[in-house]
Amino acid sequence: MAVLEQKNDEVAADVREYLTFRLDQEEYGIDILKVQEIRGYETPTRIANAPPFLKGVVNLRGTIVPIVDMRIKFNCANAEYSSFTVVIILNLGSRIVGIVVDSVSDVMELPAGSVKPAPEVESSLDPGCIIGLGSVGDRMLILLDIGKLMAGPDMGLGGDAD
Repeated sequence: MAVLEQKNDEVAADVREYLTFRLDQEEYGIDILKVQEIRGYETPTRIANAPPFLKGVVNLRGTIVPIVDMRIKFNCANAEYSSFTVVIILNLGSRIVGIVVDSVSDVMELPAGSVKPAPEVESSLDPGCIIGLGSVGDRMLILLDIGKLMAGPDMGLGGDAD
């Protein structure tokens, strides 16, 4: 019986859960363990001279949280706010950051074998921020290392995102 339990633990260790969300026509996934909560979009307080994708800050139960619009960050053609627009609050170690996305899809389990390396292509996104491409049926997910992405030098957020 102990051998069966060990085998189940090994299988579980190879499966990761990702929160999936949409930006324009693409679907992305981030490690569910980095997600603190999902909230409806509310207009943040603007910060002077911040990069265009840094929409401002909100007060979340006494914590000032910077809000990054991922649609602008990823140069999506369309960045309209609708009833589906949400903010995903991320807990990145010592930093709390919110990201604006078009909509949240669901939480998906992906076995390590279904994640393939991303092809090397010219992009405004640092290739080190892409974990790989996950496929589930006919869906293709771009899996992001959200901690690295939020710690990038262009983010202007300072601190260490884990």
